[in-house]
Amino acid sequence: MMGKRFPKRPFATVAALVLLVATPAVGAPVLREVFGGLTLLPDVQDPPENPTTPAKVELGKRLFFDPRLSGDGKLACISCHVPGLGWADGRAKGSGFQGKELSRNVPSILNSAYYSGFFHDGRAASLEEQALGPLFNPDEMNATASQVVATLSGIPEYRKRFQDAFGTEPSIEGVGKALAAFERTLVSKNSAFDRWVQGEDDALSPQAKRGLELFTGKADCTACHKGPNFSDDKFHNIGIPGSGTTDKGRFDVTGDPDDLGAFKTPTLRNVALTAPYMHDGSIKTLREAVAHYEEVDLDFPNLDPLIDHWGLTEDEIDDIVVFLESLTGEQVRVDPPVLPR
Repeated sequence: MMGKRFPKRPFATVAALVLLVATPAVGAPVLREVFGGLTLLPDVQDPPENPTTPAKVELGKRLFFDPRLSGDGKLACISCHVPGLGWADGRAKGSGFQGKELSRNVPSILNSAYYSGFFHDGRAASLEEQALGPLFNPDEMNATASQVVATLSGIPEYRKRFQDAFGTEPSIEGVGKALAAFERTLVSKNSAFDRWVQGEDDALSPQAKRGLELFTGKADCTACHKGPNFSDDKFHNIGIPGSGTTDKGRFDVTGDPDDLGAFKTPTLRNVALTAPYMHDGSIKTLREAVAHYEEVDLDFPNLDPLIDHWGLTEDEIDDIVVFLESLTGEQVRVDPPVLPR
């Protein structure tokens, strides 16, 4: 059911959006914070039950690259999360076990350390849980717990690495924790936007600054894409055809009618690298993704009340795209490890 639409926020200039959050020491950069808490990413916080250690990260990296964890020994985590494609896979929909086309787009795992829910429908509550999900999904890696443990236990180096990381023999719990520890290191910072926040005024072009002004004002994008990771970590039905029918989204997890066709708000950091877009990969380009909000059917069933037409011109859409491109940070490069034999 449609809710009452929120009034549009008064349009503001970039000058009005900028807040000096502290009086810096002499020579220190001036930090800017804009509407929605858009600012620098904080340090990653480890969960108490799985503090990050070098041994866990090194084990997790090897597991991430190792196809022997899959049912047929041919598919690894790296198969779908490719560093050169923004740690996504560049396809509209993922490719799973023996080439099966999956029902959803593969999200990037860059900066996933900042999420509190995982997968497009939020069915996993931690990175540890998320890491194991594809392993045992018959459409994805199609492994079994006994198979994974037997495989790892039969490789002396893995047995040693599990002892170093956890003081135990190989276990499924250890696999999830090691993969999560590795994924928490995949953090991309120092984008042009980050440098601008730190006081480097020329880091953003005039067009990108216009895009920021529109993003935080007229287009009201920060209603959902807020905070340092440009995500509210919530779920919204944004009117993508098939949402709520072909794919029920968050509803399949909660059973709440308000969640019908709702999907997780993705981070916009590095979004220029991860086309195509939306949970089903149905939007090919970043420009088309921004234009969607000017074209969406406002009578779409269960459309989130935050969604509206903002009256953006073609030039304004271009400006927002240029701003979004400024969110591309330094890319995380990982040398493929030598896998244990």
